[in-house]
Amino acid sequence: MAVTSAEKTVSARTGVDSLWARLRVEAASAAAEEPILASFLNAAILRHDEFSHALAYRLAAKMADAQLDMMLARDVAEEALEGDPTIVAKAAADMMAVDERDPACLSLLQPFLYFKGFHALQAHRVSHWLWNEGRQTLAFHLQSRVGERFGLDIHPAARIGQGVMFDHATSVVIGETAVIGDDCSILHEVTLGGTGAAHQDRHPKIGKGVLIGAGARVLGNIHVGDGARIAAGSVVLQDVPEGCTVAGVPAKVVGDCCKEPAKSMDQSLPSGSG
Repeated sequence: MAVTSAEKTVSARTGVDSLWARLRVEAASAAAEEPILASFLNAAILRHDEFSHALAYRLAAKMADAQLDMMLARDVAEEALEGDPTIVAKAAADMMAVDERDPACLSLLQPFLYFKGFHALQAHRVSHWLWNEGRQTLAFHLQSRVGERFGLDIHPAARIGQGVMFDHATSVVIGETAVIGDDCSILHEVTLGGTGAAHQDRHPKIGKGVLIGAGARVLGNIHVGDGARIAAGSVVLQDVPEGCTVAGVPAKVVGDCCKEPAKSMDQSLPSGSG
């Protein structure tokens, strides 16, 4: 039986509420264990009545600058979250992805408060909403702040699904016409780049559940199939079939994938592929 849009909305709302309840418990516990951070945890999490309000506050704290102070940055974030409620559900899915896939993540507090990959992705979601609203100047301003603050460059027009994890995230570059599907994991120094200077659809289309290893370059308007795995340091110039592993410069198919590589984070190459 097909799931209706109303059922999906209820499920997403339930997921957000469950995550928010857990985040508050973790924040209260951390404040009791480390009183020196109690004021910070209260301001960032405990004083808010909804996850969306806490998220807008945290993004504002990270993205404010001399041109856009924290109050204005918070207004912009809240406007985006109200304008597109799916941003909140996507942020919750992104947090759960980090919690489930990153063995260094000990609690939801870490991505919400400290992980720059999570912060950069949520700031991008705000800038993407601005872009679609025709507010390109402010969208570019947020893109610039993401670069300055976190060392990533994500064009506001790029489309990114939910349940996505940027692990470490430093030096990730994602071009204007790039598309990233749900449930992907992308490590540091990954480039989803274009070829040529023409204003056209020139960036990669990444399917669902794809794992892209550190330092990989995926270039041009090519398609990476669902559940594929790109080995670290590879340069991908051609379409990647669904459910396979590619490696090398230029990248070639070296075998099939493990099941759900983006979730298992298994980056080992198939035996005999060396």
